[in-house]
Amino acid sequence: MKSLFLTAPGCLELRDTPPPVPGAGELVVEIRAALTCGTDLKTWRRGHPKIPLPSPFGHEFAGTVAAVGQGVTTFRPGDEVMAVHSAPCGHCFYCRAGQENLCDQVMENKVLGAFAEQILLPAPIVERNLYPKPPQLSFEAAAFLEPLACVVYAAQVQPLRGGETVLILGGGPIGLLFLLLARARGAGRVIVAGRRAPRLQQAHRLGADLVIDVDRDDALAQVLAATDGRGADQVIECTGRPEAWEISPRLVRKGGRVLLYGGCPGGTTVCFDTGRLHYDEITLQGVFHFTPRAVAAARELLIEGIIDVEPLISGRFPLSGLESALLLLAQGEGLKYAILPGEER
Repeated sequence: MKSLFLTAPGCLELRDTPPPVPGAGELVVEIRAALTCGTDLKTWRRGHPKIPLPSPFGHEFAGTVAAVGQGVTTFRPGDEVMAVHSAPCGHCFYCRAGQENLCDQVMENKVLGAFAEQILLPAPIVERNLYPKPPQLSFEAAAFLEPLACVVYAAQVQPLRGGETVLILGGGPIGLLFLLLARARGAGRVIVAGRRAPRLQQAHRLGADLVIDVDRDDALAQVLAATDGRGADQVIECTGRPEAWEISPRLVRKGGRVLLYGGCPGGTTVCFDTGRLHYDEITLQGVFHFTPRAVAAARELLIEGIIDVEPLISGRFPLSGLESALLLLAQGEGLKYAILPGEER
């Protein structure tokens, strides 16, 4: 089968590899659609500390069951499915504490290789985070299950409250998913602050009440002006930039909440005004990954059409076109690209 490997930063190689064979409890999915994401772009550009190279590449996907291993009775070949690329072990300290996203094994045992014709899913994913895909949901939309699960989990940790003013820092795919979810949860107003006019225009089309170009506008002044000088009820940081982390508490009202979603580079430190946090009772909340409960909730949002992800797909490429898609993203063009292995044939 055809499979894309990242052999070094900036170097992709389309290889012929043996088709995977499922073991007990495992399952093989024929990829019908895979999506690019910010992590893919960062890894392609500079590598990743958790991904030794060379490595299979890609982790957002949906497809059709190609083969099942011994003991798998819930799925059979031909079933259309949607999944995420990891699952908790279910028995470590964090899993027992109900914090499966912090499972000792969840990142070590994650599955990569969605930019391929087939992918092997281990038993924990088959058991906990693999679902049937209904016919009305496209494979491309179903591939959004993983990023949407991350956003849903974040909103479970720090809820999006109806009637409130929410400020989202970052107009990329994750920021726009938060925008869609905030609208679905009844937010009173949603403000999106970011860079790149096309992304801000898309945010406006998707329901943002106010967009702020941080390269041209004073974000703090605009947020204060839009909130009678108080600041937003909730700020959601989606850029992973230390400067955005540091300004976030300045953009929220007294008693407000800041959700620090974007991951900064390793070893980064930031500074906050302790007086602001203490006397104004500002809540800072970090968040990471997702839980099986969030995956199930994200699937329902997609199936019921409450979250329409189709506008976030900027184009489509065969496997051999992944580098072209990543180059477009590196140039600031587009949001997410669908990679369709079937078009390689």
